[in-house]
Amino acid sequence: MSVISLSAPILWLAVACLIFGSFWRTGLTAALAIQLFYLVSRGLMLGRLPLLGPHDTLLFFGMSITLMGLFESYFPVVRRLRWFTFTVGITAAVFTISALLFKPLNMPLPQILDTLWFELHVVVAFFGYALFVIGGIASAAFLRTGDRAYLDLLYKTALTGWTFFSASMISGGIWGYYAWGTYWLWTPKELWTSILWLFYALLLHVRLKGTRWDAVFAWLGIVGVFVMLFTYLGVSLLMKSSHSF
Repeated sequence: MSVISLSAPILWLAVACLIFGSFWRTGLTAALAIQLFYLVSRGLMLGRLPLLGPHDTLLFFGMSITLMGLFESYFPVVRRLRWFTFTVGITAAVFTISALLFKPLNMPLPQILDTLWFELHVVVAFFGYALFVIGGIASAAFLRTGDRAYLDLLYKTALTGWTFFSASMISGGIWGYYAWGTYWLWTPKELWTSILWLFYALLLHVRLKGTRWDAVFAWLGIVGVFVMLFTYLGVSLLMKSSHSF
């Protein structure tokens, strides 16, 4: 029996760990192990990284959120916020469930995508996306508690996520050069990628303006999640682009 035929039970087990076990790191750890097992098994079956199509990318996004949330859960400020890991788990579960709505693409990578630069571009982009989500959760925590330590967490996650995303843009430009002979295409995906990059550059600068801007900084952290989601999903679903899945 193939990995694909077993995907639903395996992924529903991961969802259960994310929802019911995510009050503790053990639940997130178990969910991450299951997600990783599925993706590695699928990758071995396909002979490539499973990063093609909405099924694969939504799963990888969910796993990235789980991974980053588990890492952030060791921060002292997060330990005081019991619902942090639960919120991370629910968010990762939503994307994992969404992946089940789409049929896996089992074809080999098209020649235009069969390069390390494409794989690096996608992987680091989703690491950045996941950190933006964690930053949004930290923003909500600040607005709820008024504890400025959560703004420090937002700043660290946003800066790290922005760095990952910058690396994604660089590797994507190199991939684009090999694929289309140019580092940049004026398509909706590239334009929204630039908007997202500039948005988080602005967010990071707002942090430097002092405590009077704390609320603005926190709200920008929440708005950024929606800008990211539109860049990832909205453009692919609503607009024609070289990046549409």
